[in-house]
Amino acid sequence: MRPVQQLLDQLQLQPRNLGLYQLAFTHTSVNASGKSIGKDYERLEFMGDAFISMVVADLVFQLHPEWSQGELSKTRAKFVQTNSLVIIARELKVSDFVTIGPSIKREMVEQSDKILEDIFEAFVGAIYLDLGFEKAYAFVSAFFKPLILGVSMDDLTDYKTRLQEEMQAEFREAVTYEKVDESGPAHDKSFTFQVSFNGIVLGTGTGPSKKKAEQAAAKQALEKKVVK
Repeated sequence: MRPVQQLLDQLQLQPRNLGLYQLAFTHTSVNASGKSIGKDYERLEFMGDAFISMVVADLVFQLHPEWSQGELSKTRAKFVQTNSLVIIARELKVSDFVTIGPSIKREMVEQSDKILEDIFEAFVGAIYLDLGFEKAYAFVSAFFKPLILGVSMDDLTDYKTRLQEEMQAEFREAVTYEKVDESGPAHDKSFTFQVSFNGIVLGTGTGPSKKKAEQAAAKQALEKKVVK
């Protein structure tokens, strides 16, 4: 385990209360003996979770004034989910700084998305409580602002699910996807898929992966208003 001060130095954060950060990196297994109830990251995780959600909501609102309330909500939900937070936690290598009890092994921390998410949220909670709103906002914003600036509705919309739901609601049958073309070298592939229903082609789409090509085909089907 590495001392949390190393992470703070790396991030150029100057703590007023180092104990808050040590608490943020203390796993609940440390309390297994019953001698230190409450001396772990759970309360700070609660604070950090709420703060991250607020910052992401503010960034989405400010950076995408053209979006509706539903689009804003969808974007916020995408970026405060476990996967997004775990990517950041792994980037910071937070598992290296976690204090654990004898009941778990460090590999479990490194491999657990839930633990990594909780620790990152607790870390943010500690920054907010120790250094204040502006420092904590700047810290969270540094990770999320570039992602939110680059996101589009196509990244957030599951056209395949929408098409499937609309078709099944009307016909109670599923659509099918078929690859009709694949080209390019291994490092720069391009795929083309068609989506069909009862032998009728509803849409065609091309993308750098099979999944994105299928999404593009479903989007075209919806845009053509084949499904009423």
